[in-house]
Amino acid sequence: MPQLVYMDMEICWHGRGGQGVVTASEILAETVVAEDKYVKAFPEFGPERMGAPIKAFTRISEKPIRLHTQVYEPDVVVVLDGTLIGKVDVAKGLKKGGIILANYDGTPEQLQKAIGTDAECHTVNALKISMEEIGRPVANTAMLGTLIKFKPIVPYESIEEHIKLKFKGKLNEKAINANLSALKRAYNEVI
Repeated sequence: MPQLVYMDMEICWHGRGGQGVVTASEILAETVVAEDKYVKAFPEFGPERMGAPIKAFTRISEKPIRLHTQVYEPDVVVVLDGTLIGKVDVAKGLKKGGIILANYDGTPEQLQKAIGTDAECHTVNALKISMEEIGRPVANTAMLGTLIKFKPIVPYESIEEHIKLKFKGKLNEKAINANLSALKRAYNEVI
């Protein structure tokens, strides 16, 4: 009989190709590992093109994770692209007591109505934040700020450090600082 797996948290990320869904999941995973927890993070997509809906998953535990499937019953759903609301069932399988965090230009109540759920919802205009801070419609670092606000899986400072590490050599210092600003603004502005 297989050993039961203890799960602390399972997260499902929704977005579109090219928006940084996989990068957000990876940054969180790298940060969790540095905090001496176990993690599995992986995307689910096929030959989709840029802009097609994709999902990524993150499992976090205090114990080794032996489960190698997608997340079917997430504790948290993070939606990076508000245009998916009403087109993709982002609340599918959400555990009782789970939360939905969305890049959505509306109130949490409006999001609940749009999704058709009574689950706890929080919204932030991460698209606006990313355009103002980064100059591009890439909401991944902003949505990491939103996640850490409501689920302090790791210290905020650790996420900042791992954003710097992830982007070092890929982005210049100005772009890295813009991502850190987006992280902080979303953390502070989410409702």
